[in-house]
Amino acid sequence: MPELLRMPEVAAGTTSATLCDWLVGEDQQYSASDVLATIETDKAVVDFTADTDGILLRVLVSAGTEAPVGAPIALIARPGETVQDVDAVLATLVLGPPQTTSVSPVAVPGGPTSPGDPVASSAGGGERFAAASSEGQNTRIFTSPLARRLAQEAGIATESITGTGPNGRVVRRDVELAIAKKAGASEVLPEAPQPAGPVAPPLTEMPELGAAAALALAGFADVPHSRIRRAIALRLTESKQTTPHFYLRGSAQVDGLLKLRTQLNETSGVKISVNDFVIKAAACAHVAVPAMNVVWMADYVRQMATVDIATAVATTTGLVTPVLRAVERMPISVLAAATRDFAERAREGRLHQHELEGGSSTVTNLGMYGTEEFAAIINPPQSSILAVGAIRLEPVLTRKGKVRPRSVIRVTVSVDHRPIDGATAAHWMRAFLEALEQPIRLLV
Repeated sequence: MPELLRMPEVAAGTTSATLCDWLVGEDQQYSASDVLATIETDKAVVDFTADTDGILLRVLVSAGTEAPVGAPIALIARPGETVQDVDAVLATLVLGPPQTTSVSPVAVPGGPTSPGDPVASSAGGGERFAAASSEGQNTRIFTSPLARRLAQEAGIATESITGTGPNGRVVRRDVELAIAKKAGASEVLPEAPQPAGPVAPPLTEMPELGAAAALALAGFADVPHSRIRRAIALRLTESKQTTPHFYLRGSAQVDGLLKLRTQLNETSGVKISVNDFVIKAAACAHVAVPAMNVVWMADYVRQMATVDIATAVATTTGLVTPVLRAVERMPISVLAAATRDFAERAREGRLHQHELEGGSSTVTNLGMYGTEEFAAIINPPQSSILAVGAIRLEPVLTRKGKVRPRSVIRVTVSVDHRPIDGATAAHWMRAFLEALEQPIRLLV
């Protein structure tokens, strides 16, 4: 007997999610552990895998649509099972016509915008089909959500892009290469002469213009919130309103750290960044001051058994914070490889939900942008966040009374005052700065 496939609860407490892509088409067989669809939560895009072998009979929720957790999203059957009347089966399951499914469309970057969208398909837009022969047979082309959006923004059909991801999946780097090739082949058109006087008459005199053109002439455009951006706004607003922040600032001379990093990178197969040393130093400070490695809960303070630290990664849709586990036990080269992997998968929307949960602290670094110093908002339910600025040469008075140029890094730690007192945070800051200035300890 066919059954309904329902929207999973991909994260604890999730009430709804957006179906980004169908990776299996209607009337297509699949095997256990195959990825049926990609689903966007408030934090990431995750894969929805099959528990058993089966056949996808009918898609009930198309790509780019938000559905409540538990809502029917497809009708499936066992392998080899024949269904003569799918609509009758749906009626038997008390679903009603597919189009009456109680969902609300939400704009997903790169998702189909209309039934005639070239990226839409019978599987709800999750598949890309290209003609494989003159007999009209089709070949499925998988595309990651981020790659699809980039291709659509650049006006490039995903069918024309060769995928280098798993199973030929089109990923971000494939689209960027296609965009570069397109730009290289484009002719530079002469700039049109600018008319004298006003650029355009008032909007009230142009009723024939569409809404998009009117907004463009008005000098602004409204960009809908992504789920990630909306979640960031809600979570950080709540944090700032309900979490009593206090801030400690410090600086460290890191000439020795920079020298050690250069030596390691000359022999290591993995490039180690300054941020990797910062994360490792934060973990060492948590070991030295375990009272900082806590999380405030409603009725108790949770003392963490390992030092799990999130690292902030900027993406095109918003900031994500994947969590590095047991950082205190990680060799610096393993830590560097893990942070690089997180950054690459975050920008391609391939992080898993469990990788975005947990941790007692976050490290956020804007030093690569030249920012000297800043303060960050705590990411709840964590109890602290470390904001890292750029390394700059500064005149420093030595113990012998002479002024010498030194490489100095400035940091600010934001702390939740409910589980952590000021003296505890001060002890932590001293341990952290000492670890940066004695970087050989970070290799033990």
